[in-house]
Amino acid sequence: MSLSVAVACVLLFLAVAYAVVLYNGLVRLKHGVSKAWSNIDVLLRQRHDELPKLVETCKQYMQHERSTLERVIKARTAVSDAREQGDVGALGQAETGLRAGLVRLFALAESYPELRANESFRHLQQRISGLESGIADRRELYNESVNLNNVRVEQFPDVLLARAFGFREAALLQFSEAEKADLDLKPLFG
Repeated sequence: MSLSVAVACVLLFLAVAYAVVLYNGLVRLKHGVSKAWSNIDVLLRQRHDELPKLVETCKQYMQHERSTLERVIKARTAVSDAREQGDVGALGQAETGLRAGLVRLFALAESYPELRANESFRHLQQRISGLESGIADRRELYNESVNLNNVRVEQFPDVLLARAFGFREAALLQFSEAEKADLDLKPLFG
């Protein structure tokens, strides 16, 4: 075997090995985005299950606040639908509406001392507030995973393999400007 054939074989092997490393990195990033989304999905499902209990508890005390309760229920459904469809854009909009409804609901609860004293309500309020914090944390991780993925599928030479094997950019989970502000619900329950 001549030296030039040996060099060509080594270069070919190195090129294939480099392509495999790039491909595996893209696969790892794609699955990182999926994992981050799954982590958000778990918390969204938990909150989805807790909200009817909160609304039912509030209904017993807040007879005159039906529109607020209905707004929370409608927003809960919109979040659920967007989550099930995997529509990140619609989820961001639905989350904005749901959080606004929850803030209003918790603020209105101040007018109902019996409700605030209710152990079930306090537990649900704390549980939902904790889930909100968890969702915000996981949203950061998801967006970081998406950013890493999107950079890799656009940069050279990764873009060559990304296009060849169908790796795509993922959508960031973005909320409205009002949603970006931290919500501290604890002062509402003094």
